[in-house]
Amino acid sequence: MCYFYILYSNLLDKFYVGHTCESLSERIRKHNSNHKGFTGRSQDWQLKYSEPFNDKILAYNRELEVKKWKSRARLIKLVQSIPQL
Repeated sequence: MCYFYILYSNLLDKFYVGHTCESLSERIRKHNSNHKGFTGRSQDWQLKYSEPFNDKILAYNRELEVKKWKSRARLIKLVQSIPQL
């Protein structure tokens, strides 16, 4: 199983959009670890939204689709469209 997901950092007041074919909890743990890269600037990333997919290509395509929005308002609307995780 693969996932498209959206994380949020309260400290940075930023969203992160990604996909993974590993466990979501393990992927979030990696985002919250001390590393170089966008999510390495903060260790308070929280899962706000996810969608399951049967294959990596579909999850990646969904990530690209949402990133093309380039709209924080649309991200917030998507996150708010489901009950809180």
